[in-house]
Amino acid sequence: MNSDVLRLEKNLLGHMGRAISDYSLISEGDRIMVGVSGGKDSYTLLYLLRELQRKAPVKFELLAVNLDQGHPGFPAHTLEGWFQGEGFAYKMLKEDTYSVVLEKTPPGKTQCSVCSRMRRGILYSAAVALGCNKIALGHHRDDLIHTLLLNLFFAGAIRGMPPILKSDDGRNTVIRPLCYAPEKDIAAYAALKQFPIIPCDLCGSQENLQRARMKKLVEELGRDIPDVRRSILAAMGNVRPSQLMDKDIFDFSALVSEGAVPSVDARSQHDGGNNEGRVGGCLENRQ
Repeated sequence: MNSDVLRLEKNLLGHMGRAISDYSLISEGDRIMVGVSGGKDSYTLLYLLRELQRKAPVKFELLAVNLDQGHPGFPAHTLEGWFQGEGFAYKMLKEDTYSVVLEKTPPGKTQCSVCSRMRRGILYSAAVALGCNKIALGHHRDDLIHTLLLNLFFAGAIRGMPPILKSDDGRNTVIRPLCYAPEKDIAAYAALKQFPIIPCDLCGSQENLQRARMKKLVEELGRDIPDVRRSILAAMGNVRPSQLMDKDIFDFSALVSEGAVPSVDARSQHDGGNNEGRVGGCLENRQ
């Protein structure tokens, strides 16, 4: 193994270990289904989880699972051959959702959202049937950032992909061990390891245009603000409900009734009557 692979693997394992520790993603006796689509992220996730499994103080099982959704030309044999060659325990699933997605998606619209919802439902049910108490997915730091921005700009919500999530029906726990890992490091690692990548364009659908737009936006911001990705990720774990506007998670009316919110005149007096438009003033109030 060359030095570049070793360096990347060490860095990625460090990110993964920190995420697992911070959010208690893996526990003694877990049986983890690892969703492997054939993309760089899921290959990296599976490979690194096994490396971690060999060194971790807790014992857990891994089961690689791929879902063939009936896309024309999907090379399921490529994945199965790789699983066998690498010695992974695996299960190949097949469910023709491709026809359903075509039926439900209007012409000219991206098929990704419908496709992913159906895939998620099938994997959730499979995890229960296979005795897996957790499902590991390969979403990385950039996925979390792009999802946050998509919800902010297009859904009017501050919502993203949490490192650990309980499904609505309570049957499944989803974990994202790569949530701290940069996409560029995963891409470089996957290329050096020569994973047999299966592109996600077999259905002829383009990448979700809104997500691509968010990716481009973050790349552009990164040229002027080198730490922008790190800062956005940190912001997801540094939420101040009292500094936002959600009345369901913070009782603003209680502040008024207790007399804790100063009047406009009092604030103006405190700031010398010159706080309008001052970024510094806003930052000071947050501290």
